[in-house]
Amino acid sequence: MANKTFSVLFQSGLEYFEFLKDTDRTSITNRLELREIYNIEFRQRNAGIKHANFSSVLYALKRSQRITRRGDRIYFNSMFRAPYVDQWHNPRRRQPQSVQDAAASPAPGEASAGEAQTGVRDRKRLASLLINKLKRDRAQLISDKCGISITSDSPFNNGKLQLCREDTYEYVISLDVKNTGTQPVHFTYYTPLHWLTYLTLKDEHKVTKTNPLALQPGDSYQIQVHFKCSFVGFYPATLAFEFKPDLQASTKFHIVRFIEATCVTALGLELKPEKPFRPCFILPSVPVDLFTVVDGQKPDGLSLNRLQVVVGLPMHKIPPYIDQLINSLKRSAPFQDKRELLESPLSWERYAEKFQLLLYLEERQMEVDIRRYNIPNSEREYAIMQKDRNNKRLLIMEVPGVSENRPSVLRGDQLLVYPAGERSVKYCGYVHSVQLDQVKLGFSSKLLDRFVDKMKFHVEFTFNRLTLQLQHRAAKLAGDHGLEKVLFPAAPALPQPELPNLRLFDSKLEKNPEQYQAVQHIVAGSSRPAPYVVFGPPGTGKTVTLVEAIKQIEKTKPLCHILACAPSNSATDLLCTKILDHVDERKVHRMYATSRDPHCVPERLKACSNLVGDSYVFGPKEELMEYKIIVTTLFTTGRLVTGGIPAGHFTHIFVDEAGHATETECLIPLAGLLNADSGQVVLAGDPKQLGPILRSPFALRYGMGVSLLERMMNNFSLYQKNNGVFDNRFVTKLLRNYRSHPAILKVPNELFYDGELQVCADEILRNSYCRWEYLPKMNFPVIFHSVTGVDEREASSPSFFNVTEVEVLMDYVKKLLQTQGKKGLATISPKDIGIIAPYRKQVQKIRKALEKVGKDLKVRNMDHLKVGSVEEFQGQERRVILVSTVRSSPDYLEIDKEFNLGFVKNEKRFNVALTRAQALLIVVGNPRVLESDSTWKHFIKYCRDEEAFQGFVHVEEDDDVVERFANLYIEMNVEVVETAESVVQQLLDPEWRNDL
Repeated sequence: MANKTFSVLFQSGLEYFEFLKDTDRTSITNRLELREIYNIEFRQRNAGIKHANFSSVLYALKRSQRITRRGDRIYFNSMFRAPYVDQWHNPRRRQPQSVQDAAASPAPGEASAGEAQTGVRDRKRLASLLINKLKRDRAQLISDKCGISITSDSPFNNGKLQLCREDTYEYVISLDVKNTGTQPVHFTYYTPLHWLTYLTLKDEHKVTKTNPLALQPGDSYQIQVHFKCSFVGFYPATLAFEFKPDLQASTKFHIVRFIEATCVTALGLELKPEKPFRPCFILPSVPVDLFTVVDGQKPDGLSLNRLQVVVGLPMHKIPPYIDQLINSLKRSAPFQDKRELLESPLSWERYAEKFQLLLYLEERQMEVDIRRYNIPNSEREYAIMQKDRNNKRLLIMEVPGVSENRPSVLRGDQLLVYPAGERSVKYCGYVHSVQLDQVKLGFSSKLLDRFVDKMKFHVEFTFNRLTLQLQHRAAKLAGDHGLEKVLFPAAPALPQPELPNLRLFDSKLEKNPEQYQAVQHIVAGSSRPAPYVVFGPPGTGKTVTLVEAIKQIEKTKPLCHILACAPSNSATDLLCTKILDHVDERKVHRMYATSRDPHCVPERLKACSNLVGDSYVFGPKEELMEYKIIVTTLFTTGRLVTGGIPAGHFTHIFVDEAGHATETECLIPLAGLLNADSGQVVLAGDPKQLGPILRSPFALRYGMGVSLLERMMNNFSLYQKNNGVFDNRFVTKLLRNYRSHPAILKVPNELFYDGELQVCADEILRNSYCRWEYLPKMNFPVIFHSVTGVDEREASSPSFFNVTEVEVLMDYVKKLLQTQGKKGLATISPKDIGIIAPYRKQVQKIRKALEKVGKDLKVRNMDHLKVGSVEEFQGQERRVILVSTVRSSPDYLEIDKEFNLGFVKNEKRFNVALTRAQALLIVVGNPRVLESDSTWKHFIKYCRDEEAFQGFVHVEEDDDVVERFANLYIEMNVEVVETAESVVQQLLDPEWRNDL
């Protein structure tokens, strides 16, 4: 059999096994049953992919020793495993489903909910009873029984009636209660199970327990249901009806009906789910030994490297035992000593070993997540390339999402393509340039010679392992260079050095005692060998403090050499730009990675950078060592280690935004470049804001999501308050907030910063929306707008969105743009407004809505209004910030909590979202759900107390209201989509790191 055919058959076999695993049927051994599943379910699930017949697939699996066949029994061998191990999926046990007779008789001896009580207490007692029954047996409660049927003009579907009409805020429905049986039945009581201000019920006889109605065979009785709402939103009601065959007996039965009224605008209808949600399972990859790769054409002139390799960079490939370890972690089973290592606190003795293990776990998850973007997928069956008009040796491919680093594709990266229907040969294409969502690729002549227009290709994406290699090496070098005193610091025995009197370059800092004090201690080296921490809450100026310290060291210490870095190119460019304000550019070197698009290099920095034309030049070690200050990203500092810059050459190493990076990323500029005895490390950031994003649930669980900055402040007394005061020899907490109005700052200040932050923002700017006509309370520029919406998903995307919240947000955007410059308000443009949402799909829905609003209002540059996740707004500010919290179902809150998603149950996301605003903060959300979290409860109470709460008001405030809300109103599948893809990827779809 040809190799090409075999690889295709083997791939189909792998995919079929994954399908069986996802549906918990790998224990089936009967060949005929397996064939039936293959033909009827597996082959039909994706019309775009054709699979071979079952016997051919069995042959490929048997030949590859994946199965054993004994007559008509098929056994999947223990060695049979997918090319990845799913870190997220825990197989569910199938529960047998009981089939209830639709006309089931009432449960005998059911306790009475109350004799003559017909008020709130009786309703609550009945609600409690039926909630529990709904959990156990919903089908029995919604079924007509004992001859009684409940219908309406519109049909009920599974006990539910859904009402949705554009711009309709009032609905009237008639319910028909009919006795279709042969015996009389007494209608004794009916009620909504939760008190609702928007709902009224009327009936002519006014049925109650004290005034029951006898329904003779054939009798009908009407109840009028009246919905009246004032706001867009989702308004559900659960109605319970009680009947007795005999008034003198205690036996009774209940029928439940759900009615859901949606008040929606034309925009809301446009944003509704395009298709029903159906999860998309990531296909396994074909083992590399089953295909060949034809290398492509690398881009010329990316760089000129005159920096010789002195320190090698090992590959650090994932060891074979990692998949077994993942399976043991999922089962809570022991595995060698690896589980013990992961669960034990971080120690110097096993420092490198633990971090390298965590890096392997994270890489394995990255391998799975990157396949989300492979083509074919749920949105595209194939990719089409075209020849570049300017260079016939290049092919152009359109890759939606590349401009947002989903996935990240940089110059010099590679991806694999193969013609549709072929799998034995894959062609490696090197990225020559990226323009918006188009990628120019260089392939081998073997592909170019056979290329024709409209040729269909499948595509596989990869990620750059260089970032992982650098972190592995740094973890090992930390031990080799004896950085224990830096990474596990203790108070130095030396007396505190004398603090210098300094004349600051930025005179404003002299009026800020905390900033001035931090600069003094950094220049004096008072914490050495321990890192010095600049704890910078939102808007307190930590970057300008760092830059001032760098300038002072360069000015006062002739023998200094400074390395300044940050996780991202944007943060690094900002550092360099501010340094150049007072330092001769000939002393400063901004070093970029070869992958950085030359067009993204700021004009101001080109003269002092390694960009020459369109190429990057890396000078020899001796040349680089002449610069006083080198500025680069954390990853690119690895080049300095590789080039053999000796440890101790850099007297000071600064890391800005240190809280955003993993500890191993922060190690890259330290391990190999720092002399632990003589060097000074300075970390700036805020442990109360967001840390690094991780994909592996186990890397997250076992501590890799804690940055070096946060670990220092959490674990070492040097960086903690003693009698309410920090020791300024090791840490300075900046206290003066130069960003926000006091009403915006108050809650985060109280919850996260001990109430110590002081309002120092420009008075005119911070007060610019204090007289806005749409404020519930003048001079209080904070709004919490209450909505009752629905968490929805669509097509193959597992990420959530909430249409009601988008409608409310667009109403505020219109009001902001229509009132700007009027009635004493400052002018405002889209670039002054930001909208934050936690989930990727909500971001996309908001952007789609903004396009329509922009056209309706004829507003230019609507694309300048930034919409993004909290991560995308960290470190940024806008005059006006709107926040969409999305969550309207409590069922997902624990998922968000476990994996650090969303706003609820995540203090750091809450903190970052609410502290971006300068003059106006508008939060849109469902208070019923949000108040299950103590942080949000504090904020919502604050808004209520200050009369800044508006929108829909829930009147009944029960302790169990959230649970009842979940069980009575929203019928959803609340489980995470269990694929190997990380929950982080499914819901957030974060950017892939692209800053090298």
